[in-house]
Amino acid sequence: MTHSLAPIRTLGLAALVVSALPSVALAQTPSTNPSGDTPFNSMAIARDEADECRAPKPPADLAETAYLRNGYRAILRILIAEEALASETCTCLLDQFTWDQALGALPRFQTSDNPRLPFKVLELYAKADALEAQVVEACVE
Repeated sequence: MTHSLAPIRTLGLAALVVSALPSVALAQTPSTNPSGDTPFNSMAIARDEADECRAPKPPADLAETAYLRNGYRAILRILIAEEALASETCTCLLDQFTWDQALGALPRFQTSDNPRLPFKVLELYAKADALEAQVVEACVE
């Protein structure tokens, strides 16, 4: 009768790995503090000043799927850029727009009667990017 020691060796290795986890987990957790005091080994990235006028992530309760929320974010970006171009302003207009306005503008951007895919997010993003580029170009002049 022969027995294999492989399962026992595997258990010993697993125990060694598990016993090492607490010390690894306590090493140092990344900080999202954008100050200059962030340690070098942190994965946190400080926000650019230009991000202050960037459309935020939509709230989770805005729509049931990320696809829809991303589409509404792109619509909000389009509305803001269109207003900036129309008013010829280079100031941040983000605070003048609400998520309800993006929802209300859906019929203008709707490409399908499917309620789960009412628009093409990539096309909305491309349009938002193009309009924002026009705003930047107009403001540089």
